[in-house]
Amino acid sequence: MTRHVQQKASAGSQRWLQILINDAPEVLNRIIVEELSLGDTGSIEWRSPRQDDGYAEYQDKAFLDRLGVATDRVPLAEFWPRRGPVWDGLGRTRRGDILLLEAKARIGELVSPASQAGEASRDLIERSLTATKRFLKVATAYDWTDRFYQYTNRLAHLYFLRHLNQEPAYLVFVYFINATDVGGPTCREEWEGALRLLHAFLGVERHLLTPYVCHVFIDVKELPRS
Repeated sequence: MTRHVQQKASAGSQRWLQILINDAPEVLNRIIVEELSLGDTGSIEWRSPRQDDGYAEYQDKAFLDRLGVATDRVPLAEFWPRRGPVWDGLGRTRRGDILLLEAKARIGELVSPASQAGEASRDLIERSLTATKRFLKVATAYDWTDRFYQYTNRLAHLYFLRHLNQEPAYLVFVYFINATDVGGPTCREEWEGALRLLHAFLGVERHLLTPYVCHVFIDVKELPRS
C-alpha cells in the first residue's frame, strides 16, 4: 500500500490544493457539480489530501483502497506496473462517483518527463496506452510516452476505471490562476491556450471519455490564506 505523507506545502499547486480541499471545498465542489451534473454540492467527500491524514497522496493499489474501489474485472496490476501515478486528490460523491484529481499552478507543470520505467514495466505501460488510444480513436502516431506523459497516464487510468472496470470515474484537472508564488498564469485564457496545444499534440481534442473529464479554473484570490 503506497501512501505518501506530505508536509503542509508552502507554495505552488500542492499548497493551493491543500487549502482548497481542507478550507474551501465548496469553491471546488460547486464547479465540479455543475460541470459534471453530480447532484448537490455537499455530496462530495474528499479523501485526499486531508489535513487529518497528513496531507497524504496515494499511489498504486493504495489509491483504489482509499476510494473503496475493487477492480474485479481487470486488476490494476494487469493494467499498470507499480510506481504509477501519485494522485494529487481523491474524492467520492454520495451516489458513488469517483473523482481523480490533478492540480497545476503554472503552465510549465503541464510538461512532464517521459516514462522512466524499466523494460518489463514499459511494455505494460505502452500496451495500456495503446489500448487507451485505440478506445479513444486516437491515431497511433501520437506519442503518449514523451513530454506530456503525466497527462496521458492519468487519462489511461480513467479508461481503466470507467471502461475496463465499469466504475463511475471522472478525471478532474484543477488549474490555479494568480498563483504568483510560482509565477503562474494570471487569467484563464492563458491556461486555455496552453491546453489547446497540449490536446492537439496528443490528439485528444474530443474523444469518448471527454464527458468524464472536467477542467476547473480556480483563482487563488478566492481562497483563504492559511
